[in-house]
Amino acid sequence: MTDTEFLDLADSTLNRIEACFDELNDKDIVDVECKRNGNVLEVEFIANGSKIIVNSQAPLQEMWMAARSGGFHYKRVGDEWRNTRDDTEFFAALSDVATQQGGAPVRLG
Repeated sequence: MTDTEFLDLADSTLNRIEACFDELNDKDIVDVECKRNGNVLEVEFIANGSKIIVNSQAPLQEMWMAARSGGFHYKRVGDEWRNTRDDTEFFAALSDVATQQGGAPVRLG
């Protein structure tokens, strides 16, 4: 993947995450506030102040996620972002982390 392709894919991934959380917020499933600054997306859970931070790492062509449960790195494999340690899919892992931190079942996709 070229650097330009990665940057486009990373940007669309961050936009997709933000849109998913905005929809969950609008439906009153979970109360969140998303803030985006360049390649960094911060999702704050209003009820408890916890955060999930997702950002792209262009030199490594990875997406990184930081949450209460730890930090995770994801590489593109086919059409999915896969964890570099345990091969879990990014949106499934993000859903699990958001469920833990937000206190309501969350499914992102």
